[in-house]
Amino acid sequence: MLIKEKKKEIINDLTDKLSRHKAVVFFDYTGLKVNDSQRLRDKLREEGIDCQVSRKTLIDLALEKAGFKDVKVREMAGQPALAFGYEDEILPAKIIYDFSKKNENVKVLSGLVNGEYLDNEAIINLAQLPSKQELLAKLVGGIASPLSGLNNVLSGNLKKLIYLLKNCKI
Repeated sequence: MLIKEKKKEIINDLTDKLSRHKAVVFFDYTGLKVNDSQRLRDKLREEGIDCQVSRKTLIDLALEKAGFKDVKVREMAGQPALAFGYEDEILPAKIIYDFSKKNENVKVLSGLVNGEYLDNEAIINLAQLPSKQELLAKLVGGIASPLSGLNNVLSGNLKKLIYLLKNCKI
């Protein structure tokens, strides 16, 4: 049984993480084996994502304290864990979703992205988006492509002019 001071410490820690997050993914890990749980935690930690497990009532108290009164973990199925992303809005959802495809014991429940509550369908859709780096690479490629084409067209005319002058006998 948790003593009051420990419960307050857990609530304050969760409240702090909830106030700093860019994304929080709630996921059910019921039935997950210990070694699979450790692999998931290691993968999350590699990417700078905190993972925390706590009692539903403590999570609800922390959510209420952080200003998310409409989110009720008590109503979620199974035993929810939280993955906190502080840098990237998509990465926590992507990691949990990818892991859930390989392990049926992990289920995406819902989440918070930039303070907005999203159901599990929206979180899964978010997880299927390309990462921020992939999107930026596509943007740079899209911008560079017309410039590259223009360069080829302009240099082609110069090459033809040089070829013409070279073959001209004056």
